[in-house]
Amino acid sequence: MVGHRQHVIAHPLRTLIAAFSAWKLIVLGIAAGSCIGDAYDTSGALVVLGNRQSPLTRSFLAQLASRFASWDAIYYVSAAHRGYRFEQEWAFGTALPITIRAIVTALTRLGFVIGYPSSGPSSKGQGSALLETLVGILVANTFHLLSVVVLFRLSLLVWRNHPQTVLVSLLSAALHIISPAGLFLSSPFAESSCALFSFAGYLLYARSCVSAKPLAQDGYLVLAGLVFGVATAFRSNGILNGTPFAWEVLQVLPRLVGNLFSTSSLGRQQKGSLTTADAVRRLLALGVGGAAVATGSLVPQAVAYQQFCSGVSGSTEVPRRPWCQGYLPSIYTFVQRHYWDVGFLRYWKLSNVPLFLLAAPMLAILMRSGAETLVSGTPSAARAKSPVGKGSTVVGPEPGRIATLVRSAAAAQLLLAVMAVTNYHVQIITRISSAYPLWYWWVAGKLIRGEPWGSRIVIFMISYASIQGALFTSFLPPA
Repeated sequence: MVGHRQHVIAHPLRTLIAAFSAWKLIVLGIAAGSCIGDAYDTSGALVVLGNRQSPLTRSFLAQLASRFASWDAIYYVSAAHRGYRFEQEWAFGTALPITIRAIVTALTRLGFVIGYPSSGPSSKGQGSALLETLVGILVANTFHLLSVVVLFRLSLLVWRNHPQTVLVSLLSAALHIISPAGLFLSSPFAESSCALFSFAGYLLYARSCVSAKPLAQDGYLVLAGLVFGVATAFRSNGILNGTPFAWEVLQVLPRLVGNLFSTSSLGRQQKGSLTTADAVRRLLALGVGGAAVATGSLVPQAVAYQQFCSGVSGSTEVPRRPWCQGYLPSIYTFVQRHYWDVGFLRYWKLSNVPLFLLAAPMLAILMRSGAETLVSGTPSAARAKSPVGKGSTVVGPEPGRIATLVRSAAAAQLLLAVMAVTNYHVQIITRISSAYPLWYWWVAGKLIRGEPWGSRIVIFMISYASIQGALFTSFLPPA
């Protein structure tokens, strides 16, 4: 047993790929089993298979693919197939349809697909969207695997001074494989894409924390903001990745003010503090990075404003929509409220109590891990005992920056949980939480210390993802 554990730790990436493959086979088996009976709703089949049946669309592969296009995946696939046509479709991030469409176009132009429109979305949107669905499934699973690897790399960097660095990192990445998001990470949804770019952004931010060169530190911050912006273009909740930038601004700004008012008569800074020039440069980098995070949301809003609020659409005049008159016109906010009834306490209805109960375990995990980290400064992973019985600490070349990043990740996670309870359709927390690294580290710490709740959480994750997979492909809630 000890030898097997040593082998697993010695070859972590091989272990993760094997675990990922095994889990995906289980999920695929659950989805395939659901094809025995008819789905509750046939919208996915109509979009994916089209009205005209052919030997290809009647195949088991096509029927199975149509089950993966349940719920919101219909909107992503439709937008990839013929562009954004209806106002309510702007509730879903533009990055995934653009990615799918780009791959479909490339496959067509390279000759791998014959007889498929290759220059922009279909003007009429007719025919089967099977190819977009298959590409969307491929993108989701590929990005999920890449996000597992990136989370492992991120964990290695954040917990580099932990006595069991590899084990913490391995367990954290493995937990992401069996995330309660389940089949949403294998279907044409933006969850796996948002997770990949969120983890990549945190990795770049962490590299800024450990770099010894000031210019490299600031460069990594800007790159992290750009990558976080991509995550936001996939899923709107990626905007919470701007929390580390705001958090560090609140750390650096008082230092700058202190330097300006506490410099000695010889013009030297206080020992251990950032110089005034370094603080100014750092604030500029944080500002640019933070603005880049918001860009992922603002650019699609600007495109939608041009389409719906300019007064014309092509050669046909169209009336301006109500949201165009706002001080900060946002199609996303309007569509969420008008079409999906999303808003402050709007979901607090007696009929939705079962959905709050379904979301409760994940909300408890997010809130408990986030609160503990904010209070103690580090999640439970950092409190694992070393071989000599002493706790480990998290340090970096610039004291506290890694700890600051971890605490800001906890704050972002808590904000997500609060927003889910007060504003969102609360049940989606089980899937959108997949893009936040802090709670994976927290659960990994419990597993390492052998706490009962660690294994109980893992059982919950596997059970929820399995049951949800069967319900998802049958177009049954929760979604």
